[in-house]
Amino acid sequence: MNYQETLNFIHSLDKFGSRPGLDRVKRLFSLTPQILSQSFVHVAGTNGKGSVCVMLSHILEKAGYRVGLFISPYITEFRERIQINNRPVSKDTLTEAVEYYRPLLKKLNDEGVIITEFEFLTVIAFYIFHRQECEVIVCETGMGGLLDSTNVIERPLCSVITKVDLDHTAILGDTIEEITLQKCGIIKENRITVTAPQDEAVSKIIRRTAEEKHNLLFSAEDIMPHDIDCSLRGIDFSYMREKMHLPLVGRHQLDNLKCALACVKALNLFGHLHISPLHIKDGLSSVSHPARFERLSDKPVIILDGAHNKNGIKAFTDAVKTYYGYTGKTLIIGMLADKDSSVELLKGLFKRIITTDIDNPRALDAEELAQRCRAVSGNVEVIRDPKDALDKALSYKDDIFICGSLYLAGEIRPYILQTSK
Repeated sequence: MNYQETLNFIHSLDKFGSRPGLDRVKRLFSLTPQILSQSFVHVAGTNGKGSVCVMLSHILEKAGYRVGLFISPYITEFRERIQINNRPVSKDTLTEAVEYYRPLLKKLNDEGVIITEFEFLTVIAFYIFHRQECEVIVCETGMGGLLDSTNVIERPLCSVITKVDLDHTAILGDTIEEITLQKCGIIKENRITVTAPQDEAVSKIIRRTAEEKHNLLFSAEDIMPHDIDCSLRGIDFSYMREKMHLPLVGRHQLDNLKCALACVKALNLFGHLHISPLHIKDGLSSVSHPARFERLSDKPVIILDGAHNKNGIKAFTDAVKTYYGYTGKTLIIGMLADKDSSVELLKGLFKRIITTDIDNPRALDAEELAQRCRAVSGNVEVIRDPKDALDKALSYKDDIFICGSLYLAGEIRPYILQTSK
């Protein structure tokens, strides 16, 4: 198989859709059980999972560990989902892993066990990390926690719960309590739990679950960085007698930062790791996380953000108000149909809104999204192709903001970089 054939094979499994449950993936893991004996940091939540994972991965690398990172979705390159020391694995490495598992997958298929794309990707990621002798693996859940494919991890160094909010309600539950219980499914007996700042209803369930599972609980609320300055450069702060910098924009990243720092504290105390303040400083300063209020151009300003649910769009609009409060801005937005578009949060922020389509079967039609946006803006256009939407936005000579889905970000980011040269 060449690399393109490898990707085609992986994506061919997408037709089986997302089907929560662990029975199938456990069958596949049972064929190579040694790959589950690794050291994992397991991260669930609604918002901030990716940011916390990337922070932890960079800090652990600077501390001298060989780090595996499993995240989703990718922005521009599929291999972003499986990284070692914050670099995507090679095409040959991914191809070798897929070739190794293809006959095992066929064996299960012949027995009536149908593996989905995300289940398969989880297994080959853990296999790659094992073959590449990673010392610590930072693993983000795909959806939820309890029934997520990654929840085959039995003894994590610690379980991390980032900000919990309503999302995937058709699968995870209609209430914040039901969703929190799903996220808490990654908490295992006699381990360590770390939580980001949460609403009280969420925090109560996390505390109760940690207590029932005899976990030590570390809260980001107890982390006290000081001299904090949030700007378009990112976040500057002091911590453990060191001045530090995180190049991610938005005050919402402060909660993610505190969550990552709480996790480092837990790993130092009970994870048998050694992470110094200088490791933290150097790791955070090297963080890069595309499509998180990412500034891709200065003239005009082009900001790309993967805000795709109510909490994310609120963080996006708060950052727009804080750093770009002037008038004369154009917004390009494309959403998935199963997300809360929360367009009411956009009211009064942009001169015009352009809705666009996303190349995804779950996409919300651009015309339907435009109808929702017309409730908050009198100037809404529909331009179905994202590249054409960017070209039209550039013709207005205004600053451009793009949000709505990480899938849209993945489609449009390469074109922005090409256009902005």
